[in-house]
Amino acid sequence: MTRLTGPTPTHTHPGVGSTVRMSRSLATGAAALTLLAALSGCGSDSESGSGSKTGADSVFGSDADSDGGSGQTTTDGLPQASDTASIASYLNRYTSCQDVATGDEYDGGNDGDAWGADESEDPAWGIEERAVCTDDSGGPIALLTVPDMKKFQTAAKASGDEFLVGEDFAVVPVGDEAIRGLQQSELRFLTCDAGLAVPSGFDKEPALVDGCVMTNYVPE
Repeated sequence: MTRLTGPTPTHTHPGVGSTVRMSRSLATGAAALTLLAALSGCGSDSESGSGSKTGADSVFGSDADSDGGSGQTTTDGLPQASDTASIASYLNRYTSCQDVATGDEYDGGNDGDAWGADESEDPAWGIEERAVCTDDSGGPIALLTVPDMKKFQTAAKASGDEFLVGEDFAVVPVGDEAIRGLQQSELRFLTCDAGLAVPSGFDKEPALVDGCVMTNYVPE
């Protein structure tokens, strides 16, 4: 993923390409933010005449009534997970999300390699809860509960950060392997980069905030 935001980790993680920029922009505008990230509707199948897949019929193959518990998928195809445990449970279907800790607990023993330490304290983001888990290679994945997704996307646009988002949560993986695993999920890549080119066969849909889009294509 090009820029899933957050500070660039000091360690490297194996995976596809180099570390994705999901950090601070996924946070500080680093050239490679690992996120935030497969994560949306022009430039897609509809333009090629094959019929755009959106919502519950997206290329990720979600069912509107699947699961019924944590990670339940909504009728518009985005998964719901209103608490940390539910987010972790959902992610574990596609990648490893181990050793879940609160943001403060994780930050206390690590040097700022998980996104959101400052942003989660800023009311402008509307983040209700921030936690962090780790993938198989030890890379952090920030787990964010977001009751007001429009408010969150407004802050993301202002910061330039990029994320993988569901209906009411967002995640910021750092490791390429985790990012590519989540590319198979119903999460969407949220970006406000007007220059993002989405290859044919992928969906690209307007986000809740003007100038931002969600797509099932995650740039490398």
